[in-house]
Amino acid sequence: MNTRTFVDQLNRDVRINNEPKRIVSLVPSLTEFFHYLGFDEEIIGITKFCIHPNIWFEQKERIGGTKRLNIDRIRALGPDLIIGNKEENTKEDIAALEHFAPVWMSDVNSFDDAIKMIKQLGIILSKEQACNTLTTDLEFAYGEIRDIGQNLSVLYFIWDNPSYVAGQFTFIGSIIETLGFNNKAHLERYPDVQNLGDCEPNYVFLSSEPFPFEEKHKEKYQSLFPRSKIILVDGEMFSWYGSRMLPAADYFKNTLKKLL
Repeated sequence: MNTRTFVDQLNRDVRINNEPKRIVSLVPSLTEFFHYLGFDEEIIGITKFCIHPNIWFEQKERIGGTKRLNIDRIRALGPDLIIGNKEENTKEDIAALEHFAPVWMSDVNSFDDAIKMIKQLGIILSKEQACNTLTTDLEFAYGEIRDIGQNLSVLYFIWDNPSYVAGQFTFIGSIIETLGFNNKAHLERYPDVQNLGDCEPNYVFLSSEPFPFEEKHKEKYQSLFPRSKIILVDGEMFSWYGSRMLPAADYFKNTLKKLL
């Protein structure tokens, strides 16, 4: 079978069959993306967090959690391509998987990284036209909403107790800035808010994932930031890169804007 060598987003050379037919997805947002591209039988394994589309969540073989993969189960499936992510999956699991299948790793820390990933996967999966159309649509859609934030400041909370926020060099942080907000979390990755020093943002966003913030949590954060407006936001819209970014643009334009 013919193979080609591709460079993944960790700058590693990965030899992949010309048309992969047995794909395991280790990334929830990319599982949804593969469904968007029209795949079905080719996707033979997904994680327990790959909840979209629901029919796949119900019917596809589950191979553990994103950070606790069942290596033996994946091996038994006989994949010819595994798609992972630097943040979602552990180095140890990826190293184990590479013993029996090619693993293409994504590393998405910005809007531009997501666009590049979509284009690269379009080539690997022979879906170039669909992926090029998607990236064109995304660039247009986000170009229209770059002033929603009006340079007002935001802290975006992903976890409670300890209270972690989305900082610099994260996809969430990039989306916040793409929308025209000023991310008050000036440290990299996901710092504890206590490490940021004194800051009083215009808005505090409480995300629905990975920690499921609810209405009952707003009182606590209002007491911490008495001059900020506390808003519950859909975490999937801010953090799922791939095809979800298109409906996310509508969410930012039509739902988030009304909450501000």
